[in-house]
Amino acid sequence: MAENLFLEDYITLGVYFCIVLAVGLWSTFRPNKGNAKGYFLAGKNMHWIPIGASIYASNIGAPMFIGLAGTAAGSGIAVTIYEWHAVFFIILLGWVFLPVYVACGAYTIPEWVKKRFGGRRLRMYVSFLALLGYILFNVSGEIYTGAIFLQQMLEWNIYLCVSIILGVTAVYTTVGGLASVIYTDTLQAVVLIIGATILFFLSIIEVGGYDAMETKFMNAMSNETRYNRSHYSCGVPPTDSLHMYRDAVTGDIPWPGAILGLSTLGLYTWDQDQIIVQRTLSARNMVHAKAGTLLGAVLKLTGFLLFVIPGMISRILYTEEVACSDPDKCMAFCNNKSGCTNIAYPLMVLRLLPKGLRGLMLAALLAALMSSLTSILNSASSIMTLDIWHQFRKKASQSELMIVGRVTVLVLIALSILWLPILQQTQGGRFWFYMQSVKSYLIPPLCMMFLLGLFWNRTTEQGVFWGLMLSTIVGVVRMTLDFTFLAPPCGSNEVDTRPEIISKVDFLHFAIILALISTIVMVVISLFTQPRPEKKLHRLTWWTRNDEAEPELTDNEDEEVHTSFIKRGEDPKTMQIQENDQTNGNEKTGFERLKTSFKNWVCGIDEDAKQTLTAQELQELRRRMTSLEESSKMKIILNVSAIFITILTIVLLVYFA
Repeated sequence: MAENLFLEDYITLGVYFCIVLAVGLWSTFRPNKGNAKGYFLAGKNMHWIPIGASIYASNIGAPMFIGLAGTAAGSGIAVTIYEWHAVFFIILLGWVFLPVYVACGAYTIPEWVKKRFGGRRLRMYVSFLALLGYILFNVSGEIYTGAIFLQQMLEWNIYLCVSIILGVTAVYTTVGGLASVIYTDTLQAVVLIIGATILFFLSIIEVGGYDAMETKFMNAMSNETRYNRSHYSCGVPPTDSLHMYRDAVTGDIPWPGAILGLSTLGLYTWDQDQIIVQRTLSARNMVHAKAGTLLGAVLKLTGFLLFVIPGMISRILYTEEVACSDPDKCMAFCNNKSGCTNIAYPLMVLRLLPKGLRGLMLAALLAALMSSLTSILNSASSIMTLDIWHQFRKKASQSELMIVGRVTVLVLIALSILWLPILQQTQGGRFWFYMQSVKSYLIPPLCMMFLLGLFWNRTTEQGVFWGLMLSTIVGVVRMTLDFTFLAPPCGSNEVDTRPEIISKVDFLHFAIILALISTIVMVVISLFTQPRPEKKLHRLTWWTRNDEAEPELTDNEDEEVHTSFIKRGEDPKTMQIQENDQTNGNEKTGFERLKTSFKNWVCGIDEDAKQTLTAQELQELRRRMTSLEESSKMKIILNVSAIFITILTIVLLVYFA
């Protein structure tokens, strides 16, 4: 298919890459990059527009182009529930969860876990589980779906595509930190919306309008299916393709799971996952944080037009390929005998867009892909550096922390690439369901931990830990069975030999079961164990977020002076080094000074940032970082806006129900 790309497409793509690299590298030379707070929280000085754009762009990655559009091509509009459902939880982030995270001065989500429950094991476990999730369904998913798109566009080897994607992404992620991610996210969100919007209008015009699309979609089936429905019944569009909520038993997205099971995934993804929360923590104040979440919520409403509708139209325009039902023909079309709905969006780009615009759309895809990858890798770097490495190396220098963060990015990428062959074998014809099912096996227990910890002061560390242990074992067993017993391909004569826990219990229903198991265990054990003293809960729960007193953390729970300096961009060890450097500066040769400057750049250390702060200055900085202050006027505007967006989303869900 490479011949379908023209010189104009390559020029557009090349210009885009140059601009992204320029923006990413430019942000590395901005202030507040030479310390941990600057690297991981962008200096805590971000405006609401970049925050909202980054929330949107970091979630709208290649899985949206491949997974969301592909699932829509296979079964209609029901997959939109994942997008519109998210609106409620993004708003909850700004109004319910974020005030607690900010009030307690949490730097990462696992840090809040440690402060809230005490001890070390829970924080470590949550950190490792988050890193595992990044490998299983974040980084590997982004890489794989991006490679599918590039394969269709350029006919390159999948690992060559992966190398190109990672090469550009790694440069400004490892060097620039969160500020680089957010600034490039803002640029990429604009490119993404422009490219996807152009394709939407061209596709809806091509198919003859929305009403025509609804009629034609229900009749869009391959010739094999049309003339042999009894044998290729899975190639027929579902009778409820145009309805948001599906049958509770036979639906591919059953309505109980869409309401309850999906809520556990949404609560964690939007309110507790480091990837999203880290963006709002970088806001200069609560007004900008809340406004950023509202912008992100509004942008999520566009998924129906930008991804779902084009995916459905692709099935209409390219029926024999997208809706193929014969395993042999599917293998020839897309190298996947389970089905070819995953290539629905790439085919639209290749065959519908005029030359020049194809390059723009490929740029939009890569924008979304790299936007998500940089967000994931930066968050993983934060967790590994501050929640795992620092627990073993309390006196780690600033340069050591920065190096560990960057090495983490490289290791995570390597492990994700190793997972790709397994993902290719297990994901079947619809990548979206693979990604959401893996989340359903790991995330619900974490979701319940946060809810109980935030709203029930009686929750104990022992209850949460053993609840997580038991429910995680149950989830991993189900996930292992999923990878072991694969569903027979569409159109094959194979008998479905999967255990009923897989074939009869939808993964969204399983998420509900797992959430109930973890909640019961956590509550029961908490009732029989010693609760955390009230003096240790100041600013750490919804009910104590406005307390003036700081939590009294003991038993190795308090953040050492060293750590508190790191959070403010200062490290006593590096301060001492700085003093020594100033004393001995005249003794250094020109080569030694050049060598030191190069080392500082590689490690992300800004010599100008190493300045000693007085106790009063540190106290004022702490107050600003944990302030929940909002002007009364802006508070009213934000509250009214949140209510309006919520009502609009409910109206849309009811209309398409």
